Amino acid sequence: MKITRITTLFAGVIAACMVAAPVVHADDGNWVLRFGAHVVDPKSDNGRLAGMKASVDSSTRPSASLEYMFTPNWGVDVLAAWPFRHDVRLNGVRAASTQQLPPTVGVNYHFMPDAKVSPFVGAGLNYTWFHNTHGRGPLQGASVSIENSWGAAAHAGVDVKLSDRWLFTADLRWIDIRSDVHVNGAKVGRATINPLVYGVSLGYRF
Repeated sequence: MKITRITTLFAGVIAACMVAAPVVHADDGNWVLRFGAHVVDPKSDNGRLAGMKASVDSSTRPSASLEYMFTPNWGVDVLAAWPFRHDVRLNGVRAASTQQLPPTVGVNYHFMPDAKVSPFVGAGLNYTWFHNTHGRGPLQGASVSIENSWGAAAHAGVDVKLSDRWLFTADLRWIDIRSDVHVNGAKVGRATINPLVYGVSLGYRF
């Protein structure tokens, strides 16, 4: 199964980083807490539902992440956010609305951790939970549901050091989100969302 392969690969990457990392101490500034805002911007073609072209609009929400640095270069981070809200359109007509939470765990490599400007790349695993999904317009009153999704995630960004403790981060993620959609219990197709998630945040190292 796809999720089994992704989970196995991700667990192997984390295990390798943990084995390779030296022992660190809680007062070495290994933790980085970031608060900011991110946009979830789905790809332009989101598949076909009930024979019609589906599109999912973008959403911006407050976000937070916590990263633990195993070494000066390697870190593991967890992304969280306020629930994103999206409208789903069929042939351009608003037909449903939904909310989703996309917690993502990833491993990042920071190229120049001691420099003022340090780019990084990473990879990880995402779980997207869809909730508060309702039919709108032609589907008003219908029972609409979107299945939760597991998928891979890629990450890239840059940290700008403001002081020994404070930093500014701009980053971009690509997340694999593909979910079956049901109307009144019947599957009407699969939405391929695969968004870019981009934003900025202010971080504090402790």
